[in-house]
Amino acid sequence: MTAVGAPVAGGSSAVETTAEELLLGFASALRHAGVQVTSDRATTFVDAVSRLGIADPASVWRAGRATLCAGPDDLDRYEAVFDAWWRQTGRDEQPAQTRQRASTVALDADGDAGAGDIDDVLRVAASAAEVLRHRDVAGLDADDKALLDRLIGDLEPRLPQRRARRRTPSARGDIDARRTLRATLRQHGEPARVARRRRAMRPRRVVLLVDVSGSMAPYTEALLRLAHRWVQVGSGHVEVFTIGTRLTRVTPALAHRDPTRALAIAGHTVPDWSGGTRLGETLRAFCDRWGQRGIARGAVVVVFSDGWERGDCALLGEQVARLGRLARRVVWANPHRGRAGYEPVQQGVVAVLPHVDDFVAGHSLASWTEVGRVVSRA
Repeated sequence: MTAVGAPVAGGSSAVETTAEELLLGFASALRHAGVQVTSDRATTFVDAVSRLGIADPASVWRAGRATLCAGPDDLDRYEAVFDAWWRQTGRDEQPAQTRQRASTVALDADGDAGAGDIDDVLRVAASAAEVLRHRDVAGLDADDKALLDRLIGDLEPRLPQRRARRRTPSARGDIDARRTLRATLRQHGEPARVARRRRAMRPRRVVLLVDVSGSMAPYTEALLRLAHRWVQVGSGHVEVFTIGTRLTRVTPALAHRDPTRALAIAGHTVPDWSGGTRLGETLRAFCDRWGQRGIARGAVVVVFSDGWERGDCALLGEQVARLGRLARRVVWANPHRGRAGYEPVQQGVVAVLPHVDDFVAGHSLASWTEVGRVVSRA
């Protein structure tokens, strides 16, 4: 079972799966009641309870009130949902199988956790998820990677929008002469309400190109999990390819709802995992086979790569320029871009910089969230 929460000073603990589902269900019930419970708040809540102990309803109440409520306006709703949820689930007294496996907070002299201890734990738990959001993925341990996977699963990336060719009825917009005339005829020539129409909005296609070469190995798995989330949210408007020494379309593999199974299938599909780098050749193959056929035409293309090119850098620059002419926008996310003191001096990066619209960091969950914002505004 995956541990709930990241380790803190003094050890780590985990909650049984049934308890984790119960806590996340409570967070979801709060969200439906109108409390703005974000994925970070829900993760922090589970992390806090895993340290305080789910067996004590008072500790659960305190943890939820401190982590799930954004302000005084949420307190009344929190009280009502908490009472209804725990009464409905019959968990006033938690069974032994849902208790913590490891130690929680230190006990005071009387054997009870003091208010100061609880406040300290909540502060640590609340900061753990936020710290993880900005940490370089390459340096995470197994527990942090498990938490990162859950945070990625809670992302809700927004697809960019484009105007459709067809027009649809609307309260505002141009006058729809045909509908107005038909309405007038139905009223035997009496003036009818003027009908209007305007062009509808449609999702714009997003294409993710993930570098799976050896130099990108510390980021590859997390990037494919991120791509899996994009495919799940995109509903047929997101395409994913891996690039290295060969071009491989992994969209069908990532269409599976289970991320673990999806990544396993993708791993068997990609023949050049952790291999060399021929970005120029693979991008040329993409433009020849997929770009001109329409997948990249008018789309937002995001390249996750450090730009390390062992082939011809001039070819790489030519193909990125070609891609820029096909796509609406080209975003290059470089994991080294987010490091202090980074300078884009690699030959591959120098070759592509004049032809990309956005050159952004791609090393952490926070940077990937920013990539999502750039894509949604394209």
